[in-house]
Amino acid sequence: MEGILYSIVIGAIAGWLAGKLMKGGGFGILVNIILGIVGGVVGNWLFNTLGVSLMDGMIGDLLTGVIGAAVVLFVAGLFKK
Repeated sequence: MEGILYSIVIGAIAGWLAGKLMKGGGFGILVNIILGIVGGVVGNWLFNTLGVSLMDGMIGDLLTGVIGAAVVLFVAGLFKK
């Protein structure tokens, strides 16, 4: 249960940060947070597929989540237009 809560919190922070980084790609704070949680999953999958490992711990998880959320926000922004 703690792992799921940790993933949600990190994903929410990552979504918020990615929304700030992606100018014009934001959907509002709530949707950005949800996309951040999804982005964390996408980031983990992407980095595992590429064989890339960022730092360990919370900072590595946050960086992975922000990058994954930015990818998700970018793709979602393509459909928004």
